Amino acid sequence: MSMEPEFGEFDLIRRFFLKRGAPRRGSGVLLGIGDDAALLELPQGTDLVATVDTVVCGTHFLEGADPRSIGHRAMAVNLSDMAAMGATPAWATLALTLPGVEASWLEEFAAGLLQLGAEHAVELVGGDTTRGPLTVSVQIMGHVPHGTALRRSGAAAGDILAVSGTLGDAAAGLALLKKPAARLTAQAQALIQRFNYPTPRVQLGIAARGVAGAAMDLSDGLVGDLPKLALASGVAAHVAIEKLPLSAAMLDTIGIEQARDWALAGGEDFEMLLAIAPDRFPALKRSADQLNLTLTPIGELRTGAGVTWSLNGNDFVPSVSGYDHFA
Repeated sequence: MSMEPEFGEFDLIRRFFLKRGAPRRGSGVLLGIGDDAALLELPQGTDLVATVDTVVCGTHFLEGADPRSIGHRAMAVNLSDMAAMGATPAWATLALTLPGVEASWLEEFAAGLLQLGAEHAVELVGGDTTRGPLTVSVQIMGHVPHGTALRRSGAAAGDILAVSGTLGDAAAGLALLKKPAARLTAQAQALIQRFNYPTPRVQLGIAARGVAGAAMDLSDGLVGDLPKLALASGVAAHVAIEKLPLSAAMLDTIGIEQARDWALAGGEDFEMLLAIAPDRFPALKRSADQLNLTLTPIGELRTGAGVTWSLNGNDFVPSVSGYDHFA
């Protein structure tokens, strides 16, 4: 990425990130980009939900990755956190660190970021730009009706454990990107798309509000994330490995054993993990069906502590672990 000297910091913000005209009516933006901080108005009777995630070159995306996918991913990982809380996303701030300024790169990055934000009615209301190694931090703020946020701590023994979508696709896509083939099948391209352009399950999260007992998003892999939910809720969890939802694209491309490992530990799928009372599961399943999204029971919560696994009725010990930046 080369430096283009005609761009100063404020020129960069104006050209690529400042929308022309007033904020969208009903957005709650009293003052957006251009001042020292934004002024935002929460809808009456709601609680503020805030989250922030950082994506770093070489850790969350490969060097030379499509800038549109980087912008999309930076927004998506935060929207996924909103989904996990059952929140309606509303506002975002962006802290962007760049090694240099390249107009074509920024055009594509901004398009990916702002397009996904617009799909979820998220207004970009501020941020910061600095020079340094390519790093993107996005904060999203949203809201839920007072006292209705989904948490990790609300599950109970007897709840069904379920996941949205399919697991492991993003890990498979990343592996394909790291070892590019001369010719990619349609299935391989679909897996790469799942890594580059994750789909946050915002509408499912909103539908789960008041229905699911607990929820979280799967960013570090099922084996890494499920123990966090079980511990927060003070229960034990059991998962039947054969029930994990695996895509035909992944099975056709890499086979069942590797597919299971990536479904367990791959992370970056940003699907939802939910704990739901059995009598409430059909209602949430209908909501998922209306969103054209699968919701698959994979196990249950029990009294006790810890996580156990089985494969076709036999005890199973995963040979993989979830992602940990500092492990």
